[in-house]
Amino acid sequence: MKDYLQIERTIAGAECYRRRRLTLRDEFLLALSPTATVLVVYALVDVVARQRLLFTALAASAFLIYLDPRYGVNAVKTLVLSQLMAATMGFLAFLWLGPGFWSGGVAMVTTIVLMILLDVVHPPAVSTSLIFSFRAAEESSVVLFILAVGVTALLVVLEKWTLWIIDRYQRNE
Repeated sequence: MKDYLQIERTIAGAECYRRRRLTLRDEFLLALSPTATVLVVYALVDVVARQRLLFTALAASAFLIYLDPRYGVNAVKTLVLSQLMAATMGFLAFLWLGPGFWSGGVAMVTTIVLMILLDVVHPPAVSTSLIFSFRAAEESSVVLFILAVGVTALLVVLEKWTLWIIDRYQRNE
């Protein structure tokens, strides 16, 4: 899909890539996977653990993947490492400082610094660190979150596959 990203000039010679909008049918096809994934994961977790807030950041991740599955921020490695690191930092801050402003601040800053140092920046992970630092009452929340991150990582593969199908379909028209 060579025309999927278009170069756009912005500030004084800088270039950024702008996503080319697909047909309305293809946009909905691409949005179907993240929507279904978030709803299924949310329903399963709600039945098992009633930990609804844990997955708000993954919903944001899912729709970033929809927006541009080929963007580096949405790569499987970036998504998995940043989200798991954020959950860990939030959980550790919660254990160390308890719920509240200080644990949230420590978790958020630590997560941002580590994402930058490790070059795995995925913005929704900042929310994950806050969620775990405010409300990570038990270790089972971390295990559930790890499983949900795995499902979301599979979504990246599914979205890339969907784009490949759309590209082949458009070439054959």
